[in-house]
Order: sequence, then structure tokens, then C-alpha cells
Amino acid sequence: MSFSILKQIGDAQKKKAVVDVRSGDTVKVTQKIKEGNKFRLQTFEGVVIRVDRKESHTARIVVRKVTSGVGVEKSYLIHSPLVEKIEITKRSKVRRNNLSYLRERSGKSARLKGKDFDRAAVNDTTVEEPEVEVVETPEEVEATETEKVEEKTEA
Repeated sequence: MSFSILKQIGDAQKKKAVVDVRSGDTVKVTQKIKEGNKFRLQTFEGVVIRVDRKESHTARIVVRKVTSGVGVEKSYLIHSPLVEKIEITKRSKVRRNNLSYLRERSGKSARLKGKDFDRAAVNDTTVEEPEVEVVETPEEVEATETEKVEEKTEA
């Protein structure tokens, strides 16, 4: 009983549409940062080295990049309201979910082999509403038919 209530609460916190992020993807994460009473947007571009709890409202990705010779990793909750958007710029072929071995590598040994993908289709997060078929009741059909007959007799 309580599990279903918790699931409903968690599902209410999820974003309607998110990008399908996988390990090995190079992504640009745009995040809202509050400074005083103002908000600004900051982007962080790097390689996704881990994806956790993909179907949950607590889904998380760990993004890594090397800046001035120092490795920097940031963890983002995908469904957080502070994460403005996630854009996939490159997709690589990897055989595991946790790419922690990239931490010890640098230069050519840290490269991942890229693969072709449809960038526009992957980054499209528009939610398509399912088409609902409108079924008229017999009374509505009869009312519209009588209106049509009245229009013909007046003309």
C-alpha cells in the first residue's frame, strides 16, 4: 500500500521528457545557479562515466572532464528542477555502465571510439500527446443532423 503511494509521489516529481543519456556520451549539462537573488545558467561539458537508477525519479549521471590538467567530476540529478537541459554532443561505443577506469587515464588512452547517431532525434525532448478519438453520443449525432436539416430548409 505505502509503496504505491511513494511511487506516485516520485512519479509526480519526474520531468515529462528527458534525454536518453548513456555511459560514454559526451554531454552539455546546463544548470541553474542561484547567486544572491539572481539565477544564471552554467554549462558543463564532459563524458558521462556513470548512469544510476535510470527509471527512477532519483536518476543520476556523473559527468567528468579534465580542465587545466585536473579532473573534475559533477553529479547531476536528471529530474532536478535546477538542471535546465542535457544535450548529447557525441555518443561513444562502451561495454559497461561505470567508466571509472577513465580516471586513471589521460591523453590518447582516455579516448573513446565514437559512433554515428541522429543528434537531432536524440536531443528532441518534446512530449507527444496521444491522439484522443472523440466519440459522439447518439443524442449529439441526432442534434447535429437536425441542425443541418434546419439550415437546408432555411436556405
